Amino acid sequence: MAAANYHRSEDQFLCSICLDVFNDPVSTSCGHNFCRNCITEHWNMSDQYLCPMCKTVFNTRPELHVNTLLSEMVGQFRDKAQQEASSSSSELQELCTKHDKPLELFCKTDQTCVCMLCSVLDHKTHELVPLKEEYEEKKAKLEETEAEIQQMIQKRQLKIQEIKHSVDLSKDDADREMAEGVRVFIALKESVERGQVELIDTIEKKQKTTEKQAEAFIRELEQEICELMKRSTDVQQVSHSEDHLHLIQRVQSVNSAPPTKDWTEVNVCQPLYEGTVRKAVAQLEETLSEEMKKLVQAELKRVQQYAVDVTLDPDTAHPQLILSEDGKQVHHADVLGKQSFSSGRFYFEVQVKGKTGFTLGVARESINRKGLIKPSPKKGFWTICLRNGNEYTACTGPSVCLSLMCPSEKVGVFVDYEEGLVSFYDVDSAETMTICQRAGGNTGGYIQVTLTHRCVGTKGRKQQWQEVRLDIIHKQQLFYNSLSRRFYPKRRTSESKDLEKREQCQ
Repeated sequence: MAAANYHRSEDQFLCSICLDVFNDPVSTSCGHNFCRNCITEHWNMSDQYLCPMCKTVFNTRPELHVNTLLSEMVGQFRDKAQQEASSSSSELQELCTKHDKPLELFCKTDQTCVCMLCSVLDHKTHELVPLKEEYEEKKAKLEETEAEIQQMIQKRQLKIQEIKHSVDLSKDDADREMAEGVRVFIALKESVERGQVELIDTIEKKQKTTEKQAEAFIRELEQEICELMKRSTDVQQVSHSEDHLHLIQRVQSVNSAPPTKDWTEVNVCQPLYEGTVRKAVAQLEETLSEEMKKLVQAELKRVQQYAVDVTLDPDTAHPQLILSEDGKQVHHADVLGKQSFSSGRFYFEVQVKGKTGFTLGVARESINRKGLIKPSPKKGFWTICLRNGNEYTACTGPSVCLSLMCPSEKVGVFVDYEEGLVSFYDVDSAETMTICQRAGGNTGGYIQVTLTHRCVGTKGRKQQWQEVRLDIIHKQQLFYNSLSRRFYPKRRTSESKDLEKREQCQ
C-alpha cells in the first residue's frame, strides 16, 4: 500500500482537540479528523454541533466515520517511533563508553558492567561473571525483596486493623462509663453538677488521648505503607525488566530504601476507667451509700475478669512458715507468690475469714526480705493490714486507718501495671477498702498469713513511681466535714477545723 510507506511529520498525526497522536480517528462530514472521544466530548459540552477546525455548524449531530487509512498510518507512526527509541536506548546502554565494545561481563569487585577489553586491562584480577548470570542473581534477590515488602505491608495493614479495634473497644468502655456517671449525677441534681462535668471531662480526655495516639500510629503506618507500595512498584518494574544492564544498574537504588519502624510491640494503650465514677460519688457518701454499693459491685465484677491463679513460693518462706500442700495457705510469718507479672492487669482474692491479723498487697521484685520489715511504698510495698481483729490500716507511710462496716472475709487485690494503680476490695460487702495511685516502678505481689502474689517487673524499666496517694472511702466523719467545707465554707464547726488541722499535719 502506498500509504504504508508515506512518511509524515508528527504534527500531521495530532488531534486538534487533545493535541496528542490520534486515538481511534474519525472523520466529520466536512472532512476533518479527530479522536472519537475528543469530538464526542466536545459536542456533548457544546450547545451546537460545530466543527472545531473549520467552524462549520451542523443542524443535527453529524454521523462520525472511521478513517481506516489514517488509523493505519497512525499505527505505523507509533511503531516506528517506539522502535527508534528502543534501538537508540539499547545501543547507548549496551556499549562500553571507554572501548565502544558490548558490555558482556559483570565485575563483582567493582560492582559494574564491563566489556572484554575492560576485563583484560582494568579488571584483570577482579572477580568477573557473565552478565546474564549476574542478571539472574540480581533478579532473584529482587523477587525476595518484593516478597519481604509485601509481607511488611500485610503486617502493617493488620496492625491498623488492630489499632482501630482497640480504639473501638476503648470507646465502648468510655461510653459505658460516661453513661453510668450521668445516671448517678442526675439523681444528685445540683449538688453534683460540678462533679459530673469533671467526671465526663476526665473520661473524654483519656479517650481523646487514646484516639490521638491511635491516629498518630495509623498516619505513620499509612505513610510507611505508601512508601512501601512505591518501593514495591519500583521493584516490580525493575524485576520485570528484560534489559540485563538496566536491571543491574537499578538494583542498588531500589535496595537502598529508608529503614522502617518495627511495629511488633506497638499497641494503643487503653486507659483504665474503673473507679472514675466511684471517686466522684464518694464525696457525697452519706447520700450516696446505696449508689456507691452498686458502683463498686459493677467495678469489682469488671476487675475480676483479670483474675489469676496464685500459689505460694516455698523458697521465699520464713523458717517458721507453715505452708499447705497445695501452696494456697500459709500460717505465721511471710511468703511471696510463685507467679510473676511485669505488665498488664491482674486480680487475685485472699480468704481472710476469722483472721485477727494479716498484711497483704503487692511489692517490688527487689524488696528486702531480711529482718523486721515495716511495709511502705518507699520500701517497695503497697499493702493493707489488719491488727487486733478490727484495726484495718493502709500502710502508706505514715499509715492511714480504714473504716469498714464489718470485718472483711475476702479481700480482692487489683493491679494495673501500666497505670501504676493498686486497688483493694472487700469482696463480700462490695466495698472499696482503698486505692493506691501511681504506687511505684517495678511492682511485685506481697502478702502475709493467708496468700501471696509476686509481680516481677521488667529489668531496666525507667518508670519512676510517685508517692502513694490514698482515697479513703469509709471515713465518714472526714467525708462529712470536707463536704461541709466545700459547699458551706461559712458554717464550719470547731470539730471540722480540728480535723482540718490534723489533715494538714499529715
